[in-house]
Amino acid sequence: IERDAPRPGRTPAIAPAVLQRIVTLTTTATPTGATHWSTRTLAAAVGVSPKTVHRVWQAHGLQPHRTRRFKVSRDRRFVEKLTDVVGLYLNPPEHALVLCADEKSQIQALDRTQPGLPLKKGRCGTMTHDYKRHGTTTLFAALEVLTGQLIGTCLPKHRHQEWLRFLRLIDTQTPPALDLHLIVDNYATHKHPAVQRWLARHPRFHLHFIPTSSSWLNLIERWFRELTTKRLRRGAFQSVADLIAAIEAFIAQHNDHPRSFTWTAKVEDILAKVERARAVLHKMASV
Repeated sequence: IERDAPRPGRTPAIAPAVLQRIVTLTTTATPTGATHWSTRTLAAAVGVSPKTVHRVWQAHGLQPHRTRRFKVSRDRRFVEKLTDVVGLYLNPPEHALVLCADEKSQIQALDRTQPGLPLKKGRCGTMTHDYKRHGTTTLFAALEVLTGQLIGTCLPKHRHQEWLRFLRLIDTQTPPALDLHLIVDNYATHKHPAVQRWLARHPRFHLHFIPTSSSWLNLIERWFRELTTKRLRRGAFQSVADLIAAIEAFIAQHNDHPRSFTWTAKVEDILAKVERARAVLHKMASV
């Protein structure tokens, strides 16, 4: 017996006015008593099925359930600082090292209350939602932009005294004949009078401050993300010493096969993106 092959049904047609209403409500309004639309709440408001809303969202790349964090810098010297730091990435000075330095403070030594279940076919690994706190440590780290080598140490606090101790460590672990250009943020300890006096006595150190609210400009933050996702977030540590040993092992493994992060964005492209963001913020503020 000859039969037709299975075929999908006719694609449901959505009236242009309904489609436009779904897109407009999704992008310009919020439902009563909630912060964002779901397929069901928007379907009820428009008078269509949730599947119709889902298809429209998918076709237009709309994801109202998701958000991304951002903040436009208000630093008055934004362009100057941006140009300085990006210039170090794209055109590093000769006879010098460029290092991205910062602290990752308050890293908690968290231990789970029960052992996690192992990964197996059909089931992901598990870990308890609750934990025990065993104290904290602060990681001071400096990433050499050219080679990817990392200098790091864990200290109990993150005052200017610890920052000076870390600068001395960098001084001893880098070739003395080379100038050192450190990209850092605007944390108060980096500008402490005692730090400035120490820098005056060590002229090979040059600090370059990123604009405020621009941590994305410091490549050490990208390495901190690697540390968090690959070693800390799913780790279980029974003491601060256990946590520090894990961090130091991660640094040693990184330095055995160092990998740097290549900066490609140009100043003009960044400024254009920032101006677009400021224009949208200005428009939203004037509504």
